[in-house]
Order: sequence, then C-alpha cells, then structure tokens
Amino acid sequence: MTQPSRMSREEFDALVEAELPIAARLGFRLDALEHGRVVARAPYAVDFLRPGGTIAGPILMALADYAMYAVTLSMAGRVALAVTTNLSINFLRRPEPRDVLAEGRILKFGKRLAVSEVTLRSEGQDAPVAHVTGTYSLPPR
Repeated sequence: MTQPSRMSREEFDALVEAELPIAARLGFRLDALEHGRVVARAPYAVDFLRPGGTIAGPILMALADYAMYAVTLSMAGRVALAVTTNLSINFLRRPEPRDVLAEGRILKFGKRLAVSEVTLRSEGQDAPVAHVTGTYSLPPR
C-alpha cells in the first residue's frame, strides 16, 4: 500500500509562492504529487525559446529542480531549507515548442539526503528530451 504524500499540492503551491517565487513566475505547476512521485509541468511560453525554436536548457533544468524539490517534500513534508546539492542533466533530443512534463521519483530517501531522478518529455511525446538525477540535502530534524 502506498503512503500518502507528506504535503498536498496546495501546500506545495503556497510554499513555492512564498519561498521560491521564480518558479511561480515561470508558471511551473504540479499535475500530480504522490509519496515519492511527481509530475510537474512548464507551460509553453514563447519566452522559453532559444534560437532554433527549442525550449532553452535553463528552463528544462529549472523544471527538473522544481520537480525534485516537490518529490523530496512529498516524503519529507514542509522543509523549506531542503536544498539542491547536485543536479546532473543529459539532454537527449530537442524539445518540441509545447508544454514540458517532468516525471520525478525518489531513488533513495535518507535522514540527510534525498536522491531522485526526473525524465522530461514534450507533452504528447513518448521520447524523453532529458534525463536528470539530483540530490537534495535535508536539514537536521
């Protein structure tokens, strides 16, 4: 049986608005938040395009980090001071000019570190545009 998320989508949205407003300004949002699993979305915006008509890499990295933060808090609860200690991204193919979805999951959740992975896809496409792994540091409880 799956455990419930330690944080609701509404609680996460309120935390992001208060503590991480850049993600809110970029329009990032959660489509799903479960214990150890998340689906996040970057709505398509022409401002996100780089030369060549593709979604810029910094947008993809920011969305992946947003998803990793959400999936970490789905297991830790409200921990505003959880911080990224590592993020590694492999760009696999050019994203389409449409919404980008980030599917994240926890690989290992410990007392001080949470390791997760995120797969980024253009909405409606099966092939991933990027694969991300990352680690969040959790403050002592």
